Amino acid sequence: KMANAQFEQVGTAFVQHYYQTFDAGMPTKNFAGLAALYQPDSMFTWENNKIQGATAIVAHLASLPFQTVAHQIVTMDCQPTTSNGILVFVCGNLKVDQEANPVKYSQCFVLLPTAAGGWYVQNDIFRLNYG
Repeated sequence: KMANAQFEQVGTAFVQHYYQTFDAGMPTKNFAGLAALYQPDSMFTWENNKIQGATAIVAHLASLPFQTVAHQIVTMDCQPTTSNGILVFVCGNLKVDQEANPVKYSQCFVLLPTAAGGWYVQNDIFRLNYG
């Protein structure tokens, strides 16, 4: 049986919400909305830098030297995992500040259900794709 029959819809909606929250929070470095999407045991890898826990992850994002960020999703693939999780792989364009050309990026999320019926990011790997 399918671990999570709604994996495609849930994965897509989650990632759209994640990027909207990220992009809206960047100018003021207010990432409280993102912090709620991680747990204390969540693991985040940013360009080979491994960070664990919602507090540390959000602190790292707030330290990024950008004023504005806009994520544009180009492709997104979702798969159900064991433990009723969802694997989401995103390729997209990242427009930063006043840069004319966006940078290509890849991001992979493993989403797990919360006791309250929502979803959180258990694993998150982000890579810039330099041509």
